[in-house]
Amino acid sequence: MAAEEPAARLLFNGKDLSGWTGEGFTVENGTIVCTPEGKALVTEEWFANYTLDFDFMLPVGKNGGLSLHYGGTGDPAYQGMKLQLLDNDSPQNLSLTPSQRNSSIFLLAPAKPARLKPAGEWNHQRVTVTTSGLMIMLNDEVVLRSNLDEIRIRNPQHPGVNRRAGHIALLGNGGRVAFQNIRILEAAPLANTAGVTAAGYRSLFNGKNLAGWKLGESTSWNASNGILKYSGSPADLWSVEEYGDCTLVFDWRWTRQGPLEGAPLIQADGTEKRSPSGSIELEQIQLQNSGIYLRGHLPAEVNLWNWSCGSGEIHGYRSTPEIRDATTPKLKADRPLGEWNRTMISLKGDVISVSLNGRPVIENAKLTGLPARGAIGLQGCGSAIDFANFWIKPE
Repeated sequence: MAAEEPAARLLFNGKDLSGWTGEGFTVENGTIVCTPEGKALVTEEWFANYTLDFDFMLPVGKNGGLSLHYGGTGDPAYQGMKLQLLDNDSPQNLSLTPSQRNSSIFLLAPAKPARLKPAGEWNHQRVTVTTSGLMIMLNDEVVLRSNLDEIRIRNPQHPGVNRRAGHIALLGNGGRVAFQNIRILEAAPLANTAGVTAAGYRSLFNGKNLAGWKLGESTSWNASNGILKYSGSPADLWSVEEYGDCTLVFDWRWTRQGPLEGAPLIQADGTEKRSPSGSIELEQIQLQNSGIYLRGHLPAEVNLWNWSCGSGEIHGYRSTPEIRDATTPKLKADRPLGEWNRTMISLKGDVISVSLNGRPVIENAKLTGLPARGAIGLQGCGSAIDFANFWIKPE
């Protein structure tokens, strides 16, 4: 029996623009249509490592586009990587350079000529993005393969090429370009499964469903093609099994920008930075907040967040200067929003060490009052986050 192919999810529900932001786009008969005033329609989510499928239809003499790895500010056509959608045969387009023509990445990577259907007919486009790879298909024909690292070397100042994750945006340019059947299949980062298994690790997440986890009636958590996705409605997720001494390894990333809020500036010794008057200084950030609970003990939460100190901080242990110092990261090793991070947590007795993206951030901190065993919990308190490659090695 052939292996079951993972299912892509809809980015456009065919009814309204839920999940998108922007003006100048409408929904007509199950399609997204760019009005003459439309400039960009942007996904609320960020994406990295995915295959995007969509259909598009061009009016005579008009063009549009698709922005990849858009950071959320400025013109998506230039702040992201713009996939050109235009009628190559229109008289005004005959003199364009190869990197300006249909299915090319604008001014960065030219696509080869391909079978573009006449204006007024639907075309199908597939875009596959990996960490450093980009492949584009038009009407089932590969028209572009490119290495993003090589493009970045040639274009070091281009913001879209230097980003490894971002929003996807539909682009208009004065014409009624139409889009439909927009689907995305996200991929988890690669893991050396044989290597970690040989090292004594076993998987806590099977990549297909929530077997082995307790959720109750909440729909905030779900599994999709190797990714454990949390949508943002408050609900923690707990392992069925309890663990004592162990090493945890997992990947995670933020998938949506958070609300603008004030967060304390945490210094290297764990204290909050204060003004000359004694008040706690705050920085305005688009707050992200999640974490990993250890042994069922809520104070023993390894934080995943974008505070100034970085992820890895154990905020529930701040009773004395010595504990604050030991449980505060010595450096911020987080990658930008949308990109995958890898965390390793080693817990032996009541001593914990944490590394983030290969860099030690907590070393041999003592967590007093920690139970000998307990469940592992994933905090869901409002910030949309993905997990993948969740491994544990009981000691």
